[in-house]
Amino acid sequence: MNDKKMMTLADIAKLAGVSESTASRALRNNPVINQATREKVQQIAAEHQFKVNATARNLRTQKSYTIAVIIAFDAKTQQSVSDPFLLELLGVIADELSQHGYDMLLSTSKRDDKDWGSYFLDSKRADGLIIIGQGEHDPRVEALAQTQVPFVVWGGRSGDEPYPIIGSDNRQGGRLAAEHLLAQGCRQLVFLGDIRHNEIEQRHLGMLDACQAAGIASDAVQQLSCDFTAQDGYLKTQQHLFARLPELDGIFAASDAIAMGAMKALLEHDIAIPQQVALIGFDDIAMSAYCTPSLSTVKQNTQSGGKALVNQLLTRMQGQQPLSEQLAVKLLCRQSSLRRL
Repeated sequence: MNDKKMMTLADIAKLAGVSESTASRALRNNPVINQATREKVQQIAAEHQFKVNATARNLRTQKSYTIAVIIAFDAKTQQSVSDPFLLELLGVIADELSQHGYDMLLSTSKRDDKDWGSYFLDSKRADGLIIIGQGEHDPRVEALAQTQVPFVVWGGRSGDEPYPIIGSDNRQGGRLAAEHLLAQGCRQLVFLGDIRHNEIEQRHLGMLDACQAAGIASDAVQQLSCDFTAQDGYLKTQQHLFARLPELDGIFAASDAIAMGAMKALLEHDIAIPQQVALIGFDDIAMSAYCTPSLSTVKQNTQSGGKALVNQLLTRMQGQQPLSEQLAVKLLCRQSSLRRL
């Protein structure tokens, strides 16, 4: 018979000389607790083979220690969670949540649930929500804003949203992309992207800003709606853009995935990039630097973005006012657009 006493959280806290709440946070590696205390509590727990009973903890605190991350896909899109930009952002969010002692529950808006607050919070599935993208003005996001549900959104701002939004300076990114194409001598431009989405609309408006400043007539800039996939970038280029050659000389794609699809279509038809058509994307996904030719792009800061989403949500969950944040973007000029060195 084993008479060895089973250690409790109270025992670990007593041995470490801290309160139970401090010991609990330290075992979850919560950065609110200083590193020395965290290491001390974790070492004592390891020596006594103590592990937190998550079920009992959750029942006691009435918290799940889980954050739901919802990707707001449109019903008709072929974009998926495997999108490289989404994967990169999700990885940062997951790492940051882990640093604060939270797990990540991933979901998509393709679910039929009309009330995210009830589905995730009332059921104790999650303690807060991170929503990536606003879709085409998803009414569920607007409905959440009328409740006490803690949530933050990754997306674009129009200036009057009653909820915190973290996102890139999309209009400036569009301006930088267009200014670069114009500096390379491009004068007949196409924007590939669905401007029904706020982020994409802002990129398009930035492109128009740059063209207007350069005295380029609006009819020299074509906007072509395109899904957020390489497949649709490829198809739309084949179906609509070849007819504009040889006048067409510059393409700004709303994402790197779209740009890579367009690049494949152009190269298959022996159209020289960038000599005949200069091409630039948006996001700076990892493969953009390694395709041939390497893809010029506007870099989004996913590291800062993912961390800001988590920290602003936790601020809201602690009863404080979260802040919206617009992140700077950076133009990266590579082979697909550089005609002039």
